[in-house]
Amino acid sequence: MIAFHHVSKRYNGSDALQDVNFKLNPGEFVSIVGKSGAGKSTIIKLLLGEEKPTNGRIVVGSYEVHKLASIELPQLRRQIGTIFQDFKLLPTKTAFENIAFALEVDSRSEQEIQELVPQMLDMVGLADKRNNFPHELSGGEKQRVAIARAMIHRPAVVVADEPTGNLDEINTEEIIKLLHKINGLGTTVVLATHNRHVVNGLGKRVISLSDGRIIRDEEKGKYIIV
Repeated sequence: MIAFHHVSKRYNGSDALQDVNFKLNPGEFVSIVGKSGAGKSTIIKLLLGEEKPTNGRIVVGSYEVHKLASIELPQLRRQIGTIFQDFKLLPTKTAFENIAFALEVDSRSEQEIQELVPQMLDMVGLADKRNNFPHELSGGEKQRVAIARAMIHRPAVVVADEPTGNLDEINTEEIIKLLHKINGLGTTVVLATHNRHVVNGLGKRVISLSDGRIIRDEEKGKYIIV
């Protein structure tokens, strides 16, 4: 499903990643952990094709991401749902419209939009908030709208970049339960996080980074940073 083969990335002469190798199987749930500057965000940018590796190969399904031209990236990104710490919702659109927008830019029909968006709102438990604007939603509700938007194309992979960073403990737990639910549907989940409690509670695979290198890759890992 996902493979990094001897991937390195340099910025202005400094190594952000050094000879990174890992493979993720379809349906895995993996946490990528490390201190700030360890390389987590760089891995996500490379995975999404936002950056090109200095060396190495990156494969996502049938895509060789490191070779994709800019015009080809939207095809890749329809296979990867992305969830951000700061939600990235459009403030002038309702919950329904924020999710629908991802379909509109893909030229999907109004019939499809009216069918698919309520399904996603129901999946994240926000059917009753469809007409609410972001400023009328709690942090946890905003993140659930963002998750619904990320899932609207039924992606093979969901990448969650610090999705609980702005949430309290209760909402954090709800978001992690939702990611579990998505993973249970067969979607591969890649979680980048600083949250030790979340990682230790998952009992899933953990890839630990330090100074741009993988220092630990454990099937049922813990948040251990040295």
